[in-house]
Amino acid sequence: MAVGARSGSGGDEPEGRLDDRNGGRLGAEHREPAEAEKPTGTEEAEDHGTGGDDAGRHAKRKKQRSFWRELPLLIGIALILALLIKTFLLQAFSIPSDSMQNTLQRGDRVLVDKLTPWFGSTPERGEVVVFQDPGGWLDGPEVSENFIQKSLSFIGLMPSANDKDLIKRVIATGGDTVACEEGGQVTVNGRTLDESSYLFPGNIPCERDGFGPVKVPEDRLWVMGDHRQDSLDSRYHQQLPGKGTISEEDIVGRAVVIGWPPNRWSTLPVPDAYEQNLSAAGAATPAALGLLGALPIVLVRRRRLLRTDQGD
Repeated sequence: MAVGARSGSGGDEPEGRLDDRNGGRLGAEHREPAEAEKPTGTEEAEDHGTGGDDAGRHAKRKKQRSFWRELPLLIGIALILALLIKTFLLQAFSIPSDSMQNTLQRGDRVLVDKLTPWFGSTPERGEVVVFQDPGGWLDGPEVSENFIQKSLSFIGLMPSANDKDLIKRVIATGGDTVACEEGGQVTVNGRTLDESSYLFPGNIPCERDGFGPVKVPEDRLWVMGDHRQDSLDSRYHQQLPGKGTISEEDIVGRAVVIGWPPNRWSTLPVPDAYEQNLSAAGAATPAALGLLGALPIVLVRRRRLLRTDQGD
């Protein structure tokens, strides 16, 4: 019993201690292979993954900061380009009246070509042009504008309420003689001008306000609106120094396109009526007289040559 007890006690106790020790060693041995079998570089891969996320967030924040830093520069460049385009290329104008109906309606936005005059181009008959008030054509007090309105007007993003600009069609240029009898049609250098393609329906070219003949000085223009009964044009300013004509230097540019509203989009070409020869007779006279003068000389010389040949 005692032996059995000691054996049981001795056997149980050492086995218990062994189990504890083995259990501890076995646990360690089981963990070590697990750690040893972990693929190398796993921790590095996880670190790199975390580092990549941080780098991405940092790059995104940096990109956002860079955008806000560059925004003023982008706005500045856009404003400079707008100013250059307005000054040298194209400028938009709003039509405030009915004087150019039906070609242009009140509220239309037209784009005006300002580039070609820089290359020495001068206005031609039939073109629709924008020009500055030569003096005495427009009346009325100036409208007060705030700083924002003045700035936007300066760079061409909105029209100024105090712009002294008008839009008309060129009928005659320097050296031309233009006239129109009451109830009749306009003549340029004695040739009748067919204006039916653009004249406001129902209008007569000179219903009750005939004029002329007017000799247009060099470097000046005679202009008229397409809505003759609703246009204070060259006809009504003949008492001014230019006698109704405007200087080519006052020309802002040629209106080439109706840009707004979209359903009104169209170009503004020169009407076919102006493709005919409307040049002043004096310009063609020297050439014509030269040809007429040379013809008898050629005929006389030819006869002499024929006589000489027959004599031989």
